[in-house]
Amino acid sequence: MKCQFCGYSESKVVDSRPAEEGATIRRRRECLSCKKRFTTYEIMEHLPLLVIKKDGSRQTFDKQKLLNSMLRACEKRRVPLSDLQSAADEIELELLNSLEHEISTSEIGEMVMDKMKALDEVAYVRFASVYRQFRDINTFMDELNKLLKDE
Repeated sequence: MKCQFCGYSESKVVDSRPAEEGATIRRRRECLSCKKRFTTYEIMEHLPLLVIKKDGSRQTFDKQKLLNSMLRACEKRRVPLSDLQSAADEIELELLNSLEHEISTSEIGEMVMDKMKALDEVAYVRFASVYRQFRDINTFMDELNKLLKDE
């Protein structure tokens, strides 16, 4: 790490500690030439997660969009926002840990449906009706029957 005072490229780490809730590491360094101290921050580099839409286009994964769709399904239901945020965080973490850089909307939709089923069955059916694009009452009833069968 280059010293910001004299430009010397060698320094020693005097102190290290996590910063920003463990997302970064703050390091206090001392220049081996001029002995002045300075602070650096290290962050983990994330490769962007791309979502493959139904039309084949790609866009960057946005956890807020995911959370918004879950909120719409839970409208007027007693599902705590913290539970929805936790579910969205778990889905994002699972996607990042999968080591895949591209994921289809159908895979994400299935993950959301699994979480929604555990949170609230009515919200699950609402989400499924939009996600699976129910065309008539029969497809709606099929999904309800599957839900009842799983209990």
